[in-house]
Amino acid sequence: MILTKQLSRVEERYEELDQLMADPDVLADYARVLELAQERSSLEAIVDAFRLYQDLQQQLADSRELLAESDDPELAELAELEIADLAGQVSGLEDELRRMLLPKDRNDDKNVIVEIRAGAGGDEAGIFAADLLRMYTRWADDHKFKSELMSVSDTGVGGIKEAILEVRGKGAYSRMKYESGVHRVQRVPTTESQGRIHTSTATVAVLPEAEDVEIEIAPNEMKVDVFRSSGPGGQSVNTTDSAVRLTHLPTGIVISCQDEKSQLQNRLKAVRILKTKLYDIEMQRQLEDLGAARRSQVGSGDRSEKIRTYNFPQGRVTDHRINKTLFQLEQVLNGDLDEFIEDLAAFDQAQQLQAMGEEE
Repeated sequence: MILTKQLSRVEERYEELDQLMADPDVLADYARVLELAQERSSLEAIVDAFRLYQDLQQQLADSRELLAESDDPELAELAELEIADLAGQVSGLEDELRRMLLPKDRNDDKNVIVEIRAGAGGDEAGIFAADLLRMYTRWADDHKFKSELMSVSDTGVGGIKEAILEVRGKGAYSRMKYESGVHRVQRVPTTESQGRIHTSTATVAVLPEAEDVEIEIAPNEMKVDVFRSSGPGGQSVNTTDSAVRLTHLPTGIVISCQDEKSQLQNRLKAVRILKTKLYDIEMQRQLEDLGAARRSQVGSGDRSEKIRTYNFPQGRVTDHRINKTLFQLEQVLNGDLDEFIEDLAAFDQAQQLQAMGEEE
């Protein structure tokens, strides 16, 4: 059985780590001991569960053997009850072990960069993009994550063309990664005199923030321009050249930051955003290499896909990936996203478990 073979390999590695951590030569290297201890800790729960699974399987085999050999009706009845109980425990633990074997997304604990852009729909699309920005900021606040608006370009009519929001905190990406895609709104714009419902869109990209050790950018790969910050309508809001525009020459990616008063602060922000974009490009390339059949269906899907509709006349929000509708539009736009996020995570896990079963 493939599952048992996989678990046996994990147990073998766990025992190997025990032996390494008892080696005097290894113990002399503090950094190496710390690395091994962290790996051992990450495997401990699954090894404990596997050993319990093996023990239950042995008990089940013994009970079946007892039932087959017994001529005592009363003893046979007890054995049948025990077999049913043990079989249920084995089945449940087997499902749990499959979940524990699922590969952990290496980015799950990272901070995220959320890019929100107005799509089709003119001014109304910009207003909807601003609604989404507020929704994610409130969600972050509710979960004690720290959020920072790194860059914003507004429309001057209460909307935004584009905004970049950083959300910091352990596990931020594991929760927010399901928000990438096209969001659609259906409502009557304030400028609509005849009360007609318009459909507008905004796109959201949730990117795991790159760490310095993951992405290196050579100085000759970046062109740096500085200019004066501007507000709505283009008027100057700063008398010094504090705004920064970075152009990554190999890819043509352009990042502009002007929200800080200091040129250095704007430059540091721009570099962080650029590194995150480059890291995302590498992630997408690796996903392509894995092939369509092995990609997550919701966590890293096509960002051009329409994922959710916010319908104001009916007060409903529908997530099209899991066919889930909540008639809680106001609550959702106020940051109450947890029910969607939890169901999307469960669906994602179910898809991975199904793929694992097909491989077996």
